[in-house]
Amino acid sequence: MTRGKWLALLCLVPFAVFFILFQIAPLFWVLIHSVQSEESGWGLANFSKIFSSKFYLQAIQHSLEISFWSSLFGIVIAVLGSYSLRKVDSRLRNFVNAFANMTSNFSGVPLAFAFIILLGFNGSITIMLKQAGIIEDFNLYSKTGLIILYTYFQIPLGVLLLYPAFDALREDWRESASLLGASSWQFWRHIGLPVLTPALLGTFVILLANALGAYATVYALTTGNFNVLPIRIAAMVSGDISLDPNMASALAVILVGLMTLVTLVHQWLLKRSYHVAR
Repeated sequence: MTRGKWLALLCLVPFAVFFILFQIAPLFWVLIHSVQSEESGWGLANFSKIFSSKFYLQAIQHSLEISFWSSLFGIVIAVLGSYSLRKVDSRLRNFVNAFANMTSNFSGVPLAFAFIILLGFNGSITIMLKQAGIIEDFNLYSKTGLIILYTYFQIPLGVLLLYPAFDALREDWRESASLLGASSWQFWRHIGLPVLTPALLGTFVILLANALGAYATVYALTTGNFNVLPIRIAAMVSGDISLDPNMASALAVILVGLMTLVTLVHQWLLKRSYHVAR
């Protein structure tokens, strides 16, 4: 082996140590404890309890529904925003990119507090909409309210991820398609969307993972009273009523399994998109 390869392997050691200590080891610990139970010892008792409990199944359902719809709304708005940024003045484009970069990190307690002020029961926007007769009542602390909240922090991340993808669309392709008689719909159907599909699928999966694992914002907004997986996991390891780290590990394994399933579906759709593009 050459000296350059040995040097490359040596430089890889810190990353490998970090990856093992903070990625593999915690995952291994969670897997081991997920099949342990204080009542029955080793086995699948925790998983059996989860899938036979309406309470835990509701947490899984709520997490999936909120994550899916917020990711879908977020990516649709991000696509429109990213495409529009290509057409505006560079100064405005740079400002929006900087603003998206800043707001993508605006989460947790400050974000929850901001939404309470704006869309809470006595929020300024809620009161204005009620006075205008547009809405009769709005509950920010419901599933619909959480979807709106999640969509907010999905949009900036989606814009940051999708904006570079539009560089792959060359302007001369549109001009060539137009000269050949193709309409705008035909251009996007046969050229634009196939080119952007890998980026769209990848961004959707990232947004889905971002929403599935969100904890601080929903906890700060609902004080842990809304039933989603991250809240249930946290309640099992740091709750005031009952502690069950093994059950929390089983719930975490289910969360990892959901993300693994989403990733596999993403890879399958990605391969299909490549075949369609060809």
